Amino acid sequence: MGILNKLSEVLNKILLVLGGITVLALMLMATGNVVLRIFHLPFRGTYEIVGFLGAVVIAFALGYTQQRKDHIVVDILTEKFSKRTNRILNAINYLVTMLFFGIVSWQVLIWGFKIWREGELSETLKVIFYPFVLCVGAGFAVLTLVLFNDLLQSVFKQTEKGDV
Repeated sequence: MGILNKLSEVLNKILLVLGGITVLALMLMATGNVVLRIFHLPFRGTYEIVGFLGAVVIAFALGYTQQRKDHIVVDILTEKFSKRTNRILNAINYLVTMLFFGIVSWQVLIWGFKIWREGELSETLKVIFYPFVLCVGAGFAVLTLVLFNDLLQSVFKQTEKGDV
């Protein structure tokens, strides 16, 4: 599990840096558009590019957020369960979400390669957009890897004292 953990950390750090660069580009594009609107010279297709960049930023942050457990957890019911029951429920949750996001990643990547082969262009700017779709698929793939790692840790974690 150590190798899988390290791979997950490295991939998430790479996506985190790329996501940060993407956020910077998104902010520059949106801000530049607002400023240039004052002079009646807005960027054409800003909404489209900001949408593409936003999707990439979100997809690149998914694995890192899962790895750090920075998402919202509502444990009003599960806090009453024993540690063992919670570990079992966590394992089931990791398995189901890993399978779901694995399928999502697979289908998004298939779609990305399909529009690459067909040469499909974006609606407004008529630019290739499969790289954005492939980036989103890669983000979901890394999330799936993190969930797989979490599943393994949940299943093979040593029982603690008091764990029944």
